[in-house]
Amino acid sequence: MKPYRWLVLFALVISSGAFAEPTEHSLEIEGRNLHYLQAGDPDGIVVLLLHGARYSSETWSTLGTVDLLAENGYFVVALDLPGYGRSQSLDVSRDELLVDILDALEIERVAVVSPSMSGQFSLPLVTRASERVSGFVPIAPAAIERHLRALRKVKVPSLIVWGDDDTIVPLDQSVALASAIADSRRLVIEDAGHACYLDRPEVFHAALLEFLATLTP
Repeated sequence: MKPYRWLVLFALVISSGAFAEPTEHSLEIEGRNLHYLQAGDPDGIVVLLLHGARYSSETWSTLGTVDLLAENGYFVVALDLPGYGRSQSLDVSRDELLVDILDALEIERVAVVSPSMSGQFSLPLVTRASERVSGFVPIAPAAIERHLRALRKVKVPSLIVWGDDDTIVPLDQSVALASAIADSRRLVIEDAGHACYLDRPEVFHAALLEFLATLTP
């Protein structure tokens, strides 16, 4: 649980192998369609990209995150949560939705990248079905206080990411989250706000690749 700041950007190691362009897909949950992007090596570690309230799966595509992870051998699923992007609204429990989605996609384990609002979906997955999570990257997620007690029992490698100028979710929440998750590190991105991955994508991407490289499938 050691906090640290990235002061020097290191080079991203990009594999030279070809990879398939991202493709669009949909899955059905209780008669409603959910949209997602998919890219990368199906035999690689699965990375599930969620999004904040103002964004969608397209945000990760535009930012270059989908391509970057695919180029580095990961299998990427960038999901539009219900009612966002191209996904239809869906009246289901947020506590159970991601498990249902993983089952529908026949995915056993994922590394979850979860900014802001999407914490309402990812934190229940991590606390209720931690065996399905190979790694967790919460980015100033919502609903922290509701899950703090349960997180103390979780042993999921985690990279906790925050902007040092976040005016929406206070920085001290990152300390509380890091204290609750035993196997966690904290990254505070300088000169970045709530959507710190958008403000400083080069810092975020470097840290994300380094973290994912430590995970086992």
